Amino acid sequence: MRALITGGAGFIGSHLAKALLERGDEVWALDNLATGCVDNIADSMLNARFEIIKDSILNKQLARVLVASCDVVYHLAAVLDSETLVKDPLHASVVNIQGTENVLAAAAEHGRKVVLASSCAVYGKSTKTPLREHHDRVLGPTNMARWSYASAKSINEHFAFAYGTKGLAVAVIRLFNCYGPRLHCHGYGTVVARFIQQALDGIPLTVHGDGRQARCFTYVEDAVAGLLLAGQSVEANGRTLNIGDTTEVSILDLARLIRSLSRSPSEIKFLPYQDCYGQSYEDIWRRVPDISRARLILEFQPRMSLQGGLLRTIDWFRGQRANRSATSAGRGTGSAFV
Repeated sequence: MRALITGGAGFIGSHLAKALLERGDEVWALDNLATGCVDNIADSMLNARFEIIKDSILNKQLARVLVASCDVVYHLAAVLDSETLVKDPLHASVVNIQGTENVLAAAAEHGRKVVLASSCAVYGKSTKTPLREHHDRVLGPTNMARWSYASAKSINEHFAFAYGTKGLAVAVIRLFNCYGPRLHCHGYGTVVARFIQQALDGIPLTVHGDGRQARCFTYVEDAVAGLLLAGQSVEANGRTLNIGDTTEVSILDLARLIRSLSRSPSEIKFLPYQDCYGQSYEDIWRRVPDISRARLILEFQPRMSLQGGLLRTIDWFRGQRANRSATSAGRGTGSAFV
């Protein structure tokens, strides 16, 4: 098969591309490289069955051409980092809504299946635990930019199911806090990336608020497994499915765990949200998924423990730092020691 991945040079998209290539598929990755990067797909680019197209999902005509030439579309492209959402909510909303509509319209026109990567952000600040796909959404005020992403993802899902009534085969996957190698501090999974970088730098790990807010973190290979299963499953069409791990951890305990696993001397420092985001940010108390539907329909089961996944992620960050230091030393600047 030929798969189109929007956001294919991003954190999750690059891992998905690798998995599809290993399966024997041909992969086209559409990415404007705003947050994705060529380093993420360096290995994939050595494969003759992989092609990167540097452009945007806002290019409606290109989206039509690419979708028409593929068998299945994995739509991951989005603006999702908190800093951009707060600083430029207009750009984020245009990309996340108009760009997604371009992809869905092209898929409906040409009869291609879409796996739509949505987000646990759709649930907003719902206090129900665990979160099930049919639960009501509870969102904050529209003048708070923080909620634009959750609103955009909700609209994406509405578009998907509206096109579904016109015959589009689409599965909506709500991902829960993915992490793993290739994380970036200004992209997906910023809290894990930030803690690891701070720990390896030996500087304070900055915990926003009091750190009691809790999350369930999903290793990227488990998330990719869920996306692949949804792409293969006819029963997933027309459905929303939670994909995530169900192990809950507070942000403070996450900081302590990363500090311990990285053997860092860093202290933990508490930082008010307003110091980072002004008055345009509001956090969520808990997010725990119910994945019983994904277990039933996709036979999905997360396999990586939080500790095991964090160790792999920390090792990757160390490797990146060593490579940069070695390169600098080779140029006569910096040190080869990490």
